[in-house]
Amino acid sequence: MSVDGWNSVLVLGGIRSGKSEFAESLLGGASAVTYVATSAPDADGQDAEWAERIAAHRQRRPQSWTTVEIGADPGRLSGLLAEAKPDQALLVDDLGGWVTALLGLSAGEVPERPDSFVDATAALVAAVRGCAARLVLVSPEVGLSVVPATPAGQVFADFLGATNRAVADACDAVVLVVAGQPAWLKRAGGAQTGEQPASPEVVTPAVATAAVPRVSDALTEPTVTLPVAATGLVIQPGMDLPLPDEGAPEAAQERLASLDLAGAGFGTLAEAVSFAAGVQSRPAPAPWTSVRVLLLHGDHEGGVAAGTPPGDSTRRADQARAGEGALATLAAAAGASLQVVDAATAAPIEDGPALTPEAVEAALRYGWRLAEEAVDSGVDLIVLGSCGAGAPAAAAAVVAADTGAEPAALLGRVVTPGGGIDDNAWMVRCAAVRDALHRIRLSSRGARELLAELGGGDIAVATGILLGAAARRTPVLLDGPVGAAAGLVARDLAGQARHWCLLPDHGRHPTVKQAADVLGLDPVLDTQLDLGEGANALAVLPLLQSMLGLASTTGPHPAAAAAE
Repeated sequence: MSVDGWNSVLVLGGIRSGKSEFAESLLGGASAVTYVATSAPDADGQDAEWAERIAAHRQRRPQSWTTVEIGADPGRLSGLLAEAKPDQALLVDDLGGWVTALLGLSAGEVPERPDSFVDATAALVAAVRGCAARLVLVSPEVGLSVVPATPAGQVFADFLGATNRAVADACDAVVLVVAGQPAWLKRAGGAQTGEQPASPEVVTPAVATAAVPRVSDALTEPTVTLPVAATGLVIQPGMDLPLPDEGAPEAAQERLASLDLAGAGFGTLAEAVSFAAGVQSRPAPAPWTSVRVLLLHGDHEGGVAAGTPPGDSTRRADQARAGEGALATLAAAAGASLQVVDAATAAPIEDGPALTPEAVEAALRYGWRLAEEAVDSGVDLIVLGSCGAGAPAAAAAVVAADTGAEPAALLGRVVTPGGGIDDNAWMVRCAAVRDALHRIRLSSRGARELLAELGGGDIAVATGILLGAAARRTPVLLDGPVGAAAGLVARDLAGQARHWCLLPDHGRHPTVKQAADVLGLDPVLDTQLDLGEGANALAVLPLLQSMLGLASTTGPHPAAAAAE
């Protein structure tokens, strides 16, 4: 169980409340967990009850977890959090033991209020805020109990209460466990239960940027998801990537037909539930718990950008980085994190190639590693968005070259700020795409060649993201021309990639409709939204999530259950 969008969570609870079990369940899907045990060691070995509780904790934890004991050196905790990597997960159990060890209360002494404790707490809070790993902290809730009768108990309650407040403020989410039942006090983004989150979590890429056409060491490390793992990451046509579960979608449809619903069922959203069943490999798929929006910012020079206000794409990317604007608002409402991805600027395609072959290779690998980084941090659904100048027309050029469609029929109208239509800009875009296709009429139409000649950095990075997500069995919501064009190119490199893609809505954009028809992707809805690439998918996502929640929790109709 998890709460959308969090990277750090504080789990509070009283004695025997079930807080530790719940905290452990939050990291049940993590591949590698470091369990940080904070209690001071029982030096004389006389506390049999405490030893029994520790043994029960150890037996409950998976054998793959690594345990680190810091009771004898509580100052290590801040360092452990600061040194943690994005692909790690940490469980600290618990802060009560950390406070006890830090103050020396286990020795039976009542300490003065040391300045060192204030410094240690400040260091811990800073480490929590900066921790790159997925982090769960457990702590006793002392605010609901009676005032302790002993001086040592009073000191413990005072210091632990102050620590809990500081850590709760630093964490993305806070949950109180009572009698084994969790009650979320703070949701990701700082919102309290029942409130709308103000802004999304903004993520900074941990891998090298693709804006510079080079291949860094971070992009050439071996990738265990490919048969070519021993020789490093090689992206080439004919790659053998995983496919979603074949039997789960059919089982999901059968299950939906038997649910205890007053109406006829899920309508067109049943296809989205079937898709989720396939990618999650279970007939009762659950809502996605961690969603990340990857907003691609890569401009295209030349005629394809006609009609775009100068600097507008950079303004939108900066808005997203600051957690502002329409995309950030929708991301926050959906509980999704938001990451702006800078890509190499593409040269005018009417005059020559958009990118060099070396830049295409770097962009593909960069996108792949962005997907890996997201999955390693716990993300189980990726949303692709784009805000690059000229990107829609460049995507139309790629789709036209890949499918043989008429370019002018794929180019959407150019809408100016204020809602006007700029037909002159549309004609300039048409001419640029026409000239580019004429220029490459005798050239190869392979995936890499299309990206180099027409696609540019953002479409190349998007293609790498789709391939990397498929390799890690992670679904992607496509939204807009860039994602649609990347879907076609990814299919040309690995046919399995399209099976991990879901199209919430094509917005009746001709480029997206053409690519979707060729890819065999039916839109889940037809809302005719045109909020911008990525924003349309985020607007639909809460509805998809609610249907998955309903599908996973609703039982069968009594008549259907009796028939079984």
